[in-house]
Amino acid sequence: MSDLPFGFGSPDRDPERRDETGPGAGNDPFGFGALFGGAGGTGTPEELLGKMPLFAELQKLMNWSGGPVNWDLARQGAISTLAAGSQPTSAAERTAVAEALRLADLWLDQVTELPSGVDRTLAWSRVEWVEQTLPAWSALIDPLAERVVAAMTSALPAEAAAMAGPLGGLMGRMGGLMFGAQVGQALGRLSGEVLTSTEIGIPLAPSGTGVLLPQNVAEFATGLDRPADEVRLFLALREAASLRLFAHVPWLRQQLHDAVHAYARGINVDREAIERGINEAMSSMGGIDPSNPESIQQLLGSGLLEPEETPEQQMALRRLETLLALVEGWVDAVVAAAAGDRLPGHGALAETMRRRRASGGPAEQTFATLVGLQLRPRRLRDAATVWGAMAQRYGSAERDRLWSHPDLLPTSDDLDEALDFVARQGADDELRALTESDEEQGDEEQGGDDRG
Repeated sequence: MSDLPFGFGSPDRDPERRDETGPGAGNDPFGFGALFGGAGGTGTPEELLGKMPLFAELQKLMNWSGGPVNWDLARQGAISTLAAGSQPTSAAERTAVAEALRLADLWLDQVTELPSGVDRTLAWSRVEWVEQTLPAWSALIDPLAERVVAAMTSALPAEAAAMAGPLGGLMGRMGGLMFGAQVGQALGRLSGEVLTSTEIGIPLAPSGTGVLLPQNVAEFATGLDRPADEVRLFLALREAASLRLFAHVPWLRQQLHDAVHAYARGINVDREAIERGINEAMSSMGGIDPSNPESIQQLLGSGLLEPEETPEQQMALRRLETLLALVEGWVDAVVAAAAGDRLPGHGALAETMRRRRASGGPAEQTFATLVGLQLRPRRLRDAATVWGAMAQRYGSAERDRLWSHPDLLPTSDDLDEALDFVARQGADDELRALTESDEEQGDEEQGGDDRG
């Protein structure tokens, strides 16, 4: 076993020079001497790095202090992933999107009492989607990343942390770089697939903004054998319906975020397992070269920090899956009611969306990456059944009344027996009516006694 804990390499790997002695020998355990010009170098490491273009850019990234995710790097990475693939929107496309969303709102007015949630309409390019949705992504992802970085730091054994010295802060910044790079790649991929601002299940655009991505809509429509205007209107209906829900159910967005953050709070790591894993990884990797950020990122991304889910985290995931299914199911049901006979291709388009989700659409990709949640198509169908049956049996007002409080919504168990849940709503209404009748009768009898 190496005398240096956890496989950190000797500062000089040249066998002919390992035994050299003299001033400064052995005082550079992490190999920074070669990076900064040796013991005889002049100036601070920061000043020397700033004079080298490559390291100046690295230094800029490493000086990020905006939180656990380096969002500057994420933005750059996402846009560079797009390269020349993003096309700007034209005036004609912006007009078409605005008209589709306005017509969608008119149709939705007839099937739900929730008023419009669209104050303005926008047509975004893929680059605009990346840039405009970063604040929403930050609110969703930062707590997760912060918890992982904290777990990463706390998992370092005391002797390794003491030996790392200046690397303590470097580990945190490297975590920010790692998350920034990963998030950037994910956003770059998603930007080529998302069709609206709400497709992942949570609105990403500024409040009251209805958005379609014309380039992605056109690619989605390819091969569907439906007119482009019809596809655009179908997607506008979904966007406008989702925005109504989130605009007028004020607690909904926070509940979804809270479920993700509840999962994050449970992230923990086994310190002993991490120590064993680091030893094994360092042996196979030949040590870490602090001058090479990729070697640190390779260690951080090697799977050593993947925690086991706790019961609390499993509950949070179950709650998140149920809420996302209820949102998606309500949108499906309301759009179906609004489209009716007006949109000839609604059935085929709705089936296309179901297949898209089943094969891993943007929402499925997002939550699988963030928290390992695999959204089940059956859960989405069960939720749509609840909302459809509620409207058919009791009307749209009673259907939408369930959104007035979180406790009124179906639970995961309720979705397992969707029609039973719907039937119970009628029993509750009858009991409520009977109770009110008894109270009124009691008041009348009391009034008669008083008069007597």
